[in-house]
Amino acid sequence: MSTPTTLLLLLGALLFSAAGIVRSDASDHRYKEGDSVPLYANKVGPFHNPSETYRYFDLPFCVPEGVKDKKEALGEVLNGDRLVSAPYKLNFRDEKDSETYCKKKLSREEVEQFRRAVEKDYYFQMYYDDLPIWGFIGKVEKEGKSDPTEFKYFLYKHIQFEILYNNDRVIEINARMDPHSLVDVTEDKEVDAEFMYTVKWKETETPFEKRMDKYAMSSSLPHHLEIHWFSIINSCVTVLLLTGFLATILMRVLKNDFMKYAQDEEAADDQEETGWKYIHGDVFRFPKHKSLFAASLGSGTQLFTLTIFIFMLSLVGVFYPYNRGALFTALVVIYALTSGIAGYTASSFYCQLEGKNWVRNLLLTGGLFCGPLFLTFCFLNTVAIAYSATAALPFGTIVVIVLIWTLVTSPLLVLGGIAGKNSKAEFQAPVRTTKYPREIPPLPWYRSAIPQMAMAGFLPFSAIYIELYYIFASVWGHRIYTIYSILFIVFIILLIVTAFITVALTYFQLAAEDHEWWWRSFLCGGSTGLFIYAYCLYYYYARSDMSGFMQTSFFFGYMACICYGFFLMLGTVGFRAALLFVRHIYRSIKCE
Repeated sequence: MSTPTTLLLLLGALLFSAAGIVRSDASDHRYKEGDSVPLYANKVGPFHNPSETYRYFDLPFCVPEGVKDKKEALGEVLNGDRLVSAPYKLNFRDEKDSETYCKKKLSREEVEQFRRAVEKDYYFQMYYDDLPIWGFIGKVEKEGKSDPTEFKYFLYKHIQFEILYNNDRVIEINARMDPHSLVDVTEDKEVDAEFMYTVKWKETETPFEKRMDKYAMSSSLPHHLEIHWFSIINSCVTVLLLTGFLATILMRVLKNDFMKYAQDEEAADDQEETGWKYIHGDVFRFPKHKSLFAASLGSGTQLFTLTIFIFMLSLVGVFYPYNRGALFTALVVIYALTSGIAGYTASSFYCQLEGKNWVRNLLLTGGLFCGPLFLTFCFLNTVAIAYSATAALPFGTIVVIVLIWTLVTSPLLVLGGIAGKNSKAEFQAPVRTTKYPREIPPLPWYRSAIPQMAMAGFLPFSAIYIELYYIFASVWGHRIYTIYSILFIVFIILLIVTAFITVALTYFQLAAEDHEWWWRSFLCGGSTGLFIYAYCLYYYYARSDMSGFMQTSFFFGYMACICYGFFLMLGTVGFRAALLFVRHIYRSIKCE
């Protein structure tokens, strides 16, 4: 193994362990009777607004003495987790029956605060021995009344824990709120509240290694799997029909073209050329804005590599349910480590396009995706700070991310750029480019860029839209997504359909004697990202109950960044496929 590769692997391992995806401080989860088992309160927030979460004790619950914040990894902080020691004592195999942990007189302000929380369906989340606990803090009693002013609001004051254990290990925990033990918080007046909890222990034969299966099973239920497989079959049929149709049409048309051009060469040398052969002297003319084009390809290649690595980690089981922040950690670390790929791809292609200012190209590559992402983050972090939400990153975390970008991402980008510049690869064009470009004939409106992008984006989007709902329900909701194998198959189908539709549209463009296919193939390939963003609008208004300025800005802000990433990645796939195709057809004919 070469020295640079070894150094990169060591750097990756160091970053992963430092960022917290590899947990070295985790206990072995073995306890004796009466041992203290770690219980942490994490956050509270409106159930329908997953981004709008607050610290547990931001609500006026009883705060126990000596509350300690848990030290969190980078991914946990990015995920909005803020774990603190919980007010309950759930020692191993220590049963308790309606034990009071706090008596408190709620002031009018605190009653109003609880009522607003109950009205917005606030839930709480805790972790017991790294197992998640969920529950609602109260309920709204409507009793058939339509006028909201007549609704009654109640706060739960008794939580019942049922814990399953196997020998010396905790296997499962369930929390149920006692529906008969309530505090009325409908009116703005002082209320006496006595908060209690009950703990029951039961033995189970479920092995410790399978305790997380319960959470993974929810997305593998038969009726969900049927829908997933229907999605796969629907996508596969789309791919087969499209592939068969395009292959048949293109092969037949190309065969006729090759035969026609061969006969033309034998019949008369002075006969005027038509179709895509006519523009052979222009088809490999370098595109306008070549620095931006090379930077887009570099960023797209990096994001494609990042996606493949994320899929590899997910398929080997790294992102098991409630492995707090593992996905965010992996995204930050792998993006940092793959920046060299962006630098190399952009710089080498820019030099192939006879670009001179490779340093500016490298700066453009570094900021093409990170720039919009950074601006979006600054705005959304400011919104989160204004709301005092846990989505607001602490100053220390921002410093860590800046250090990773400064000490890892930027140097690797520069090293990749230098390697790309020194590769001295020449652009492989099978035909010579003429000195002056031919004029493009007038074309009908449906052959312009926007209608072509609409056609190119619709088919790949139709192959993935069923799976998109489950991903959105997981990312912007509380559904658990664990069927990564199906998602990977859908991703492969997406790549195939994008490549084929871009190749087909490129052929029709060249056949119409339009030689400016470089940017068009990139835009057509990436247009699926625009369709996904359009789906965001549909999902927000028709399929979710999200509301409020913070949740809306987070949803549309971060989805804009994700869809922009898809645009760059699929645009790169579309262009690469089109380039292979164009090289192949022009290599197959004789041109003067």
